[in-house]
Amino acid sequence: MKHRGCKCEYAEERNNDLMRAYIEEIESCDNIVLPQVFSRIVNKPSKRFWVSAERAAIVVSSMMRGNRLTSMSYSTRKEMFYEIYRRVVELKEKYPTRSIYELTCQVVLEPAPKFYLTAGSAKVIIHRTKKRWYERRMQRLQRLHCQR
Repeated sequence: MKHRGCKCEYAEERNNDLMRAYIEEIESCDNIVLPQVFSRIVNKPSKRFWVSAERAAIVVSSMMRGNRLTSMSYSTRKEMFYEIYRRVVELKEKYPTRSIYELTCQVVLEPAPKFYLTAGSAKVIIHRTKKRWYERRMQRLQRLHCQR
């Protein structure tokens, strides 16, 4: 099983996708109320499911053996794995000779209906990402300034 504190392999890519949704939402708002913005962006479609194919295959195969996701404490993660499971089962009917791993790999790369994050998690991720973007921008400007 996955251990608490494991780092997401796709964190930067996920963060950029979340920032894309954030910027789209901010640009479409007349009045910006950040708690509402964060609630809306986590429910916007995402480029993919932000979980590794390996982790998803482990969970999906466990579910196919009849195990429930009782040990998983985050409801958003449970919801994500149930959606992946549903899609894998659907594909398994179409392609019965393909392995669970192959089907899961295909599913996690498909667009996801939402980010499967809480609004609070999105807020933290966006603030950290904005800070990193700002720091990188300042470093580039400093390098340009030093070259002159």
